[in-house]
Amino acid sequence: MGLTDQDSSSLSKSNGSPEKVGIRLRYQGRVQGVGFRPTVWRLAKELKLTGSVFNDRSGAVVEIWGIPSQLQEFQSLLPSALPTIAQIISLNSEALTSSPPAEFQIVESSLHGSAFQVLPDLANCTACLEEVTQPTFDRYRYPLTNCTHCGPRYSIIEALPYDRANTSMRSFPLCEVCLAEFTNPNDRRFHAQPIACHRCGPQTHLERLDDQHFDREELSKLDEIDAA
Repeated sequence: MGLTDQDSSSLSKSNGSPEKVGIRLRYQGRVQGVGFRPTVWRLAKELKLTGSVFNDRSGAVVEIWGIPSQLQEFQSLLPSALPTIAQIISLNSEALTSSPPAEFQIVESSLHGSAFQVLPDLANCTACLEEVTQPTFDRYRYPLTNCTHCGPRYSIIEALPYDRANTSMRSFPLCEVCLAEFTNPNDRRFHAQPIACHRCGPQTHLERLDDQHFDREELSKLDEIDAA
């Protein structure tokens, strides 16, 4: 799917140099809540392509401009660049006739399309587990730690497309630290919709089954020992 060799040869300028063209790629499968949009963003930036990526109710849509060889390279590299939990089931493409934008962006989701696939909740990845168990990390012992590679999906989704505003996490505005991670393309929490921490996320507490008083001071001493 996508551009053919014939398309590429017919989309050249009269002087023989390739002309920028645009295509719309509609991906269906396990493409929401798996780091698909951040991966598309990084690959497009790497290949110096412009356009946008967004979710809709049926999957993910990439509208992208570049010379034909770059667009072919993008389509070839994307499947292997995606996180292992992602899965492309189908891809449809169509030509775009509008002028190319100046940059590539992750833009607001669309309400078009019909629900296709919702990802199940994912067990914590190795990196998040390390943050939870090591006292030197900011999310030490925060049980709801997650990133684009792991964490809740199905249990928090209330509607598609999969955006924070359509999940139960919409009631928890991001703190400055989480927002910085959410908007940093080099962070594994870039556009991680369930992102949270001690400061801004849901809170938990411990209770004894025998209804006896829980000695939090003793627990804090254990923290000091761990930190040492």
